[in-house]
Amino acid sequence: MDLNAIGDPVATQDDPQVSVGLDLQQGTLVLTRDGTDYAPHHALVEFAAPQGEPWAAQEAKFSAQKPDGGSVTLTVDLLNDTWDGPRANVPEAIWKVVALAATSAGDIGITYVAPGRA
Repeated sequence: MDLNAIGDPVATQDDPQVSVGLDLQQGTLVLTRDGTDYAPHHALVEFAAPQGEPWAAQEAKFSAQKPDGGSVTLTVDLLNDTWDGPRANVPEAIWKVVALAATSAGDIGITYVAPGRA
């Protein structure tokens, strides 16, 4: 590797955010908007912890295939308009995607140890 790095980086955000991407198995989820069905193949779920509050899912973006074969991105806002709780009427299947992303982010105790530090 032809790269050198020095320093001790520190994150300074008051509103830390983490995005977790998931590849979805084709045919396991169908999103319908305005009567058109879309077949998502990827989801990107954004979690945030504003000002030390607990982590919450705030948005899910789905990369999907249109019926004509083209690509589309569908975005679902997961927090209500006052940003203090989940948005009403979000389909259960989308919350299942959020749960999969949260699990991938470490909710089941996945930890990372830097190489040579174990």
